[in-house]
Amino acid sequence: MTGEFWKDLESDVTDPAFAREFAAESVRIATIDALVNQLDEAREVAGLSKAALARAIGADPAVIRRLFSAPHVNPTIGTLAEVAAALGYKVQLELMSEAERARVTEPMRRASVA
Repeated sequence: MTGEFWKDLESDVTDPAFAREFAAESVRIATIDALVNQLDEAREVAGLSKAALARAIGADPAVIRRLFSAPHVNPTIGTLAEVAAALGYKVQLELMSEAERARVTEPMRRASVA
């Protein structure tokens, strides 16, 4: 990685508070993106339209359109759980790999004691 941005970022992540925020935000975005993409794929496999899925969870169709189409979404866990259930899935926790824990968990914990 080269360039001023990456040099600044490399310098910033040495600050425990910044490292915690960066790790938390990165994992939040990646987790939401992965869940939303998996749910949209499950919807397509099930042959459900976005409107039909919205009806199944008792929501306005715009809610589902935004969930699957907006560039930046921040759905509640309740919404994700309802959508998953309507598609025959459930949301579960998954243990991070050692590499993920080193990249995400450790910076978050270091900042909490610093």
